[in-house]
Amino acid sequence: MQNWEQKHIVFFDGECGVCNFWVQWILERDKKDQFMFASLQSDFGQKFLSERGLETKVFNTMYLWKPNQYYLIKSKAVLQIANLLGGVYKLSAIGKFIPAFLSDKLYDIVSKNRMKLANQKCYLPTPHQRKKFIEV
Repeated sequence: MQNWEQKHIVFFDGECGVCNFWVQWILERDKKDQFMFASLQSDFGQKFLSERGLETKVFNTMYLWKPNQYYLIKSKAVLQIANLLGGVYKLSAIGKFIPAFLSDKLYDIVSKNRMKLANQKCYLPTPHQRKKFIEV
């Protein structure tokens, strides 16, 4: 396992097809090797949530955590991930001008319907990608 304390950790719902698609999307574009991943259901994910007084039984929110610096939720996490990926994805920075209550409302709509939006597929990461998962 890589040193996760130097990475950005993406916490996701390990049982959600949309979430797993999003993880795959990040993995394929993470050319700078900046991200690692953990499901919210994992021991690592549950510890992250409980240490911050966050909900530990509902997994409808994605979190982006940079250890010892910050954690972001919902649309702010999505925008920061895109920004960190760089290149054309930096254009997502214009989303920061949308008030959080609006962008999070859109996030919540997608989150509420996420199980209907994507089929659950069994994703098999490459050996290199597997190293980027703390726990699933």
